[in-house]
Amino acid sequence: MTTKLDKTLKREITVADQPYIVAIDPQGMKITVKGRRKGRELLWKDLVSGDAALSVALNASVAGTGQSEE
Repeated sequence: MTTKLDKTLKREITVADQPYIVAIDPQGMKITVKGRRKGRELLWKDLVSGDAALSVALNASVAGTGQSEE
């Protein structure tokens, strides 16, 4: 039996010795560096439609040109 996701869940993770906050809510998920407000967001509708994969490929191609995302 599963529990319906009806409010935001926040958890801390560590990636490469850097703490991040992962927030999961009914619309999607967001990951931010701990102590910051801006981060990466992924909507569930984009994930299931395949748009998320297209976005990742686009970001990878732009990052490969030497442009900074920040």
